[in-house]
Amino acid sequence: MMPPVTLPWWPSIRATADERRRRLPGDERIPQPLDAITHAITIDRPPGDVWPWLVQMGAGKRAGWYSHDWLDNGRQPSAGQIIPELQHPQVGTIFPALPAIEDGFRLSAVEPECSMTLDWPASDGRPTVTWTFVLEPIGETQTRLLVRVRGAQDYRFLGLPVFLTKPLIHFVHFVMQRRQLLGIVDRAESH
Repeated sequence: MMPPVTLPWWPSIRATADERRRRLPGDERIPQPLDAITHAITIDRPPGDVWPWLVQMGAGKRAGWYSHDWLDNGRQPSAGQIIPELQHPQVGTIFPALPAIEDGFRLSAVEPECSMTLDWPASDGRPTVTWTFVLEPIGETQTRLLVRVRGAQDYRFLGLPVFLTKPLIHFVHFVMQRRQLLGIVDRAESH
């Protein structure tokens, strides 16, 4: 698999057409989504060097989201090092969305050094949103990180109607996901 060509000053988070179309782990959790968004980036490290950064994500007592910390991490910088005690999450582990709250994304599936799916459970336990991270090796020294988010048919961003939810989610997700992916690249490639 060849990653898309990017300009050196604009790292792309654009998934290829094939990456957007194909089935990824976690898709089965919301089989008929309201919408699905897939982003991807190439990292100059093997999957084993990227994985530790993924499994420690989350706000509060976790490592942060590596995104816009002033917004999603209570103005605290995301971790710049691997945190050993966060390296082995189990299904059911909560990845807090924001500091000082107990709820957040729940780890619903994990295949070490390959993929993990987080979901946001509704009151009945079914996922309203899934967020999957997939690591695919490119040769010996690179990784393609694919990220897919899927929303259930009844998901409404901030309670907004569908015609507003979809474009707003695309915009917000792009802004936050781009910063997160670049944050993961910076950390993985510098350690």
